[in-house]
Amino acid sequence: MKTDVDLKQALLDPASVFASPWSVRNHAELTKQQKVEILKRWEYEESEVSVAEEEGMVEGAPSVLDQVLAALEELVDEIDTEHSPPTKHRGI
Repeated sequence: MKTDVDLKQALLDPASVFASPWSVRNHAELTKQQKVEILKRWEYEESEVSVAEEEGMVEGAPSVLDQVLAALEELVDEIDTEHSPPTKHRGI
């Protein structure tokens, strides 16, 4: 399926392509699989930033991790955001 979204860029840096996680979830031309993959990448990036901030390495914009997880939950019912792996990076 051809979309107006630069999928390669969206997978590398979702925030550079989409205004919010909700704009990924609501995009009419992306498949469910594409949306999930983009949001998973976004979740990983936000987790990395969160860990860096916790360790005093960077200060940045407010995290959208909760929004990413909520959008993912709406697309994939089996994601359990309440019980994540015992690492700082969480991972889905």
